[in-house]
Amino acid sequence: MDEQMLQARQAFIEEARDLLQAMETILLQAEEGQCDTEAINALFRSAHTIKGSAGLFGLDAIVAFTHTLENVLENVRAGTQTLDASLASLLLNCADHLGNLVELATQLRGEDTDITVDAATAETGKALQAELSRYLNTPSPSTPPPSSRVAEAAPPVEKIAKDTVEADTWHISLRFGTEVFRHGMDPLCFVSYLSEVGELKQVSTLIDAMPSAAEMDPESCYLGFEIDLHSTATKETIESVFDFVREDCAIRIIPPYSELQTYVRLIEELSEDALQIGEILVRGGALTPNELANALAAQAQQGEARQLIGELLVNEGIAAKEVVQAALEKQKVNTTKKISETKFLKVAADRLDSLINLVGELVIAGATTAALASKDGNAALQESTNVLSRLVEEIRDSALRMRMVPIGETFSRFPRVVRDVSRELGKDIELKISGGETELDKSMVEHIGDPLMHLVRNAIDHGIEPSAKRIAAGKPATGTLHLNAFHDSGSVVLEVRDDGGGLDRNRIRTKAIERGLITDDVVLADRDLLRLIFEPGFSTAAEVTNLSGRGVGMDVVKRNIEAMRGTIELESAENVGTTIRLRLPLTLAIIDGFVISVGKAYFITPLEMVMECLELKGVASDSHYLNLRGEVLPFVRLRELFELEGEPSRHENVVVVRCGGQKAGIVVDVLHGEAQTVIKPLPSLFRKLRGIGGSTILGSGEVALILDVMALIELAVTTDTRTRLTCNE
Repeated sequence: MDEQMLQARQAFIEEARDLLQAMETILLQAEEGQCDTEAINALFRSAHTIKGSAGLFGLDAIVAFTHTLENVLENVRAGTQTLDASLASLLLNCADHLGNLVELATQLRGEDTDITVDAATAETGKALQAELSRYLNTPSPSTPPPSSRVAEAAPPVEKIAKDTVEADTWHISLRFGTEVFRHGMDPLCFVSYLSEVGELKQVSTLIDAMPSAAEMDPESCYLGFEIDLHSTATKETIESVFDFVREDCAIRIIPPYSELQTYVRLIEELSEDALQIGEILVRGGALTPNELANALAAQAQQGEARQLIGELLVNEGIAAKEVVQAALEKQKVNTTKKISETKFLKVAADRLDSLINLVGELVIAGATTAALASKDGNAALQESTNVLSRLVEEIRDSALRMRMVPIGETFSRFPRVVRDVSRELGKDIELKISGGETELDKSMVEHIGDPLMHLVRNAIDHGIEPSAKRIAAGKPATGTLHLNAFHDSGSVVLEVRDDGGGLDRNRIRTKAIERGLITDDVVLADRDLLRLIFEPGFSTAAEVTNLSGRGVGMDVVKRNIEAMRGTIELESAENVGTTIRLRLPLTLAIIDGFVISVGKAYFITPLEMVMECLELKGVASDSHYLNLRGEVLPFVRLRELFELEGEPSRHENVVVVRCGGQKAGIVVDVLHGEAQTVIKPLPSLFRKLRGIGGSTILGSGEVALILDVMALIELAVTTDTRTRLTCNE
């Protein structure tokens, strides 16, 4: 298998994952009785596409299973089978099995096509196919004609009456040429052979081409036939009966009315690469290549007043009006999608990452150039560097926007999670999702799935009570779980909110004392007490279950969020519910920063979190609060926090920052202004240092530390700042 085919197979795997996700979404809605005709058609198209694409790469295990699934969906689409909750649940399991087979295909190497299926997966597949077979007892519509192999066409003949098209039989209009006898062919044998592919309902012999006795040539054929044939054979099979006399006769095969509907559906399910009506009809099996060629030739002979090809096909009886209309609609869809596709270009993620890294280096180099130009004092050079800085900023923003993807892609996996987990626990839970259009850096989207999964499962298991307990507490029997996302102060906030019983503070305190996290005489603020649930190994569960109770999960959530420079906020009220907010930066790569310094040390705070700057006056040296226009503002001194050498500046400044609805001040010596900042990760030795989120290089070549504003705000609002400033082991 060449490199191009390997790439195509990988593209199939990615497409199959997307299609299976779409199927899952529809089936979850079907379980709730919310599935219309369009959704059912989308289900069938997804299965049909997976089956057809898998066949191209010889993935027979996928093809075989999907074939049975497709037959059931065809019955649903035809209306002979209802898509109820029971069938939807079975189809969800089938989609899961297909997903497993697709993942096994990722393990193939080179030209391998045989998927290695373990015994458990094979047994699951057999059991699912057995269940699917129970839904195949009802008759399904006729098998659609193949689109890849079609028979040749005959020259045009007169139109067949419309009522023959609407019958439940194939109608064959046959006109033998005068040379048939001379070529050793017997027309009657061909007509009789049709009984091998179906049942002859009616045969009418036409002698309208018969000349007078005086003009008749006994070696010439003047016969024609109008035949009604009941058969489940395809158009290709019927036409192949006349292979040996195709050049000596004019033949037109009109499908039954039910077959026309099959053609229409097949045309609707074609891929979007065909743009010509004739090509669409040929691929749909309603037209043969020779029929198309003859029609195009007839069109060309009409000169300037020639008909549109669709009109010609209908007027000459070559194709039914319904089928041509379906092809016209498909052509519009294909053309629109083709125009849309020209606006998009797929780019490998590693290439995009490389571009972001290069842009980051360009930002640093641009800042260095601007610093040198300012030092030199050359006005023309400074103006040029200002233009360069503006262009670099635009390039940076454009590059970062390329990495932004909607969080809804991650949210879409949770309806299935909530369904399965709530059923396992015997709870009735409704999931509500909002803010799915909120965009986040792709690298962060890839890492946020697991933390969200822990939070959702914990909310279902620990947060939301069983229906009986909820009713006794005067609450609705059905619990509600909200997933929400929104932008706030230059950050992305992800909320997991439930209307359960809330966190039991007494139980949390008891468990914390048992584990030695606190002593019995320690009094904690409410927020500090609640945050104990994020300690490693901490759990308030009465017993260990398949879902939780082992004390792992919440500490993993905290560790993963902090690794992305994010923070966690927790709110809980008894018998009202619990809300957990994950606050994440928009990107992990480049930010607009505000440069400050204390002595010889430089720091950067994200610009979007800076509200204002003011001079620190009239505040005692041991105070950590100031009066900001009647508002008490806690602040933290960076010199004190990081134990920096030197005496404070005579004119200290306060940078007022805001994050998560809280405000605080950061006291520094000098304000240097705005700068584009490339975030560099800290060495592992410093990653647990409170208040620092990363590092960067300034245009002057100085190393600057990027402040973790949320951590500084937390430090500022506590009275024992010095005890909380170092490593949080």
